[in-house]
Amino acid sequence: MPVPQPIAADPPGAVPRPWLTQWWRDLAFIHWAVEPKRVAPLLPKGVVPDTLHGATYVGLIPFWMDRVGWFRLPGVPYLGTFPETNVRLYSVDAQGRRGVVFRSLDASRLLPVVIARAGLRLPYQWSRMAIRARGDVISYAGSRRWPGPRGAHSRITVRIGERVEEPSELEHFLTARWGMHNAFLGRVAFLPNVHPRWALHRASLLRCEENLVAAAGLPGPLGEPASVLYSPGVPVRFGRQGD
Repeated sequence: MPVPQPIAADPPGAVPRPWLTQWWRDLAFIHWAVEPKRVAPLLPKGVVPDTLHGATYVGLIPFWMDRVGWFRLPGVPYLGTFPETNVRLYSVDAQGRRGVVFRSLDASRLLPVVIARAGLRLPYQWSRMAIRARGDVISYAGSRRWPGPRGAHSRITVRIGERVEEPSELEHFLTARWGMHNAFLGRVAFLPNVHPRWALHRASLLRCEENLVAAAGLPGPLGEPASVLYSPGVPVRFGRQGD
């Protein structure tokens, strides 16, 4: 088993020449604890479930993707801004790098979906999506269009609570992720990212009607979430993919 790098609230390095930049805004982090053996078959060869005190997690994260841009160019104003909802798992590779593995990424812009599927082999899905905020309550909705399964959907509403002044070990574990593992050309690759430390808030889950997690390969009830958080967001810089 690999020895994971320490859990850190700040990125372990810098990305002086990013190839991709974007903002993540108005994120809800909803997580369920699961047994590692349950998710291990869903990870690409070359990584294993990352665990904290014997448990790993499945995350459902709706948010605004904003101002996606290439290199140091300004973000694209229309195609680069859209709602997105991810189902992700937690991974660690042979070098001890902690990351996430995306099981699905629903987005409302078709062209970015096609580019990400073709260029990065990421499981992006084209969906009808909307995000609405009223005071301290945010609602996220989505229904999958292509490639499917069509009709996979989510209806999520959270109420934003107090600021988390000192995040717990678990809260850092779930949110301070400095890279993504992805199967690419027959190997597992690691795509690093950097961003400022998260501003996290407690959140109450008012509504969660979804089947995206089951469509991502985790059928069956998961019970009550182990953690529900909110963040107003961060700017993000991605480095180059490596293995």
